[in-house]
This record gives sequence, C-alpha cells and structure tokens, in this order.
Amino acid sequence: MSFTRAADELGMTQAAVSYQVKVLEERFGAALFLRRPRQVALTEAGQRLAPAITEAFETIASAWASGRSGAQGTLSISTVQTFASHWLAQHLGSFQMAHPTLAVRLDTSPRFVDFAQQEVDVAIRAGGGKWPGLETHLLMYTDFTPMLSPKLAESIGGVKEPADLLRLPIVDPDDPWWTQWLTEAGVPTDGLANRTRSRMGSQSLEAGVAIAGGGVAMLTPAFFAADLAAGRLLQPFDLVCNDGHAYWLAYPEARRNAPKVSAFRTWILAEMKAFLGEIRE
Repeated sequence: MSFTRAADELGMTQAAVSYQVKVLEERFGAALFLRRPRQVALTEAGQRLAPAITEAFETIASAWASGRSGAQGTLSISTVQTFASHWLAQHLGSFQMAHPTLAVRLDTSPRFVDFAQQEVDVAIRAGGGKWPGLETHLLMYTDFTPMLSPKLAESIGGVKEPADLLRLPIVDPDDPWWTQWLTEAGVPTDGLANRTRSRMGSQSLEAGVAIAGGGVAMLTPAFFAADLAAGRLLQPFDLVCNDGHAYWLAYPEARRNAPKVSAFRTWILAEMKAFLGEIRE
C-alpha cells in the first residue's frame, strides 16, 4: 500500500494524494494511515473504516458498470473452458432467444475474475463456492469417473475391474481425482507412480485425448453425456466420486439486482435444473 501507487491509479501526483488524505484525516478527527518509508499502513481507525468505504466504492463501481454495459446491452460472462465448451455453448441460445436485445460476451480463462478490475457481470467457476464479497449459486457438482475410448478398452481385452485401468496410459496421473477414485474403488494408488506426466489443464483437452485413444481421463459425466451416448467415450464403472467442489454462478453482492444479472441468474438456474433432470432419467 502506497500513496505513489494510488496516485498512478488515480492519475494524480503523489503530493495531491497525500494532501487529500491529510484533509480526510482532519475531517475524520484521527489518523487513518501510518506513514512508513516507501509504504503506508492502516491505523486501527483506518482498519475500522476501510470495509464500509470499500463497500461504498464497490457499489458506485457496480452502478457505473451497470449503467455503461446496460446502455451497450451486453452481458459479460467469465468462465472456464470446460464449462463453456461442454455446457454453456450448447444452452446459451435459449437465453439469447429469450433476451434478444441483450448481447453476450463470453470470456474463458482458468483465472478467477477480479470484478473490481474487469468489466465482467457474472462468473462461472469451480470451487467451494465461498468467495468474500460475492453472491454464489450452486449449478452442478464436479463429479468425476474414468472414461476412455472403446477401442482403447478393447486393446487389453476390455476393462473389467478398476485395476485394469492401470494397464493403460493415464491422462494426468498427478490429478488428485485419480487418487480419490482409485482409493474409493479399492485399488492401490502406487500404480500411478513412475508414469509419464501430462497436464492438459482442462477436461475438454483431456477428453480429446481419451476420445483419440491416447489414455484414460478422469471426467465429469454430465459434460460428456453426448460422447457417451454416441460411443465416442466409454464409462466402464458406475462409481462416480466428488471432492466437495462444484460449479457456481458468482457475481458481486452489490450487483444482485442488476436486470441483466437477474435475467441470467433466473435462466441458468432453471436451465441447469432441467438439464440435470434429463441426464438422470
């Protein structure tokens, strides 16, 4: 924390920022910052004041962003590649048909969006669902189970027991999902050691390797129902695990009533409920 960095962000001089802080402290009646060489820190009074001030600025920023994007008629969604490719892309058309005047901008990134720094309305992310300052809604759990191509399974005379999987190439053997699934299946995990390491970074890429016959991938069944139905992938066992994580819709609490956020929230919760109901039948 420094006045120099604040000055750069505000487009002011460091002296101007220092002066404004001094005026603020005089009006408040107490020092808010401890001045140290090359940095400053909040005093106890500053720490008490900071949360309310931060919330106020976030509310102003939210109103500003809502007004700008609302005039442009654009809903900006940030999500991860797998969710975008294997669910959102197939379903987003119904949202756009229901809201023809609202354009959609989709950004895929493994990094969690910083709502304070980026013009993003909503995010869809995997995790525990508790992020400070954000309102979240559960979409679906990130269940997982091994999948492979039928041809790869046939190469060893079929996959009859969970241990048979370890006779085949494993896509990303360092993935904790593999350790959890094998443990719950009663298979020693030492078979994951001393393997060629690969890290695809997303289920989309791992599924591509599996479909091509390059190995066994740990995947979320809901995302690959069409590939399973078409015979491109094989799910050899009924055992499906979960590590407690899920996909969540997330957005700043201050934006919960923004019309486009409300519209997207209503749509995606209903659409996901219907989708999960269909694949469970």
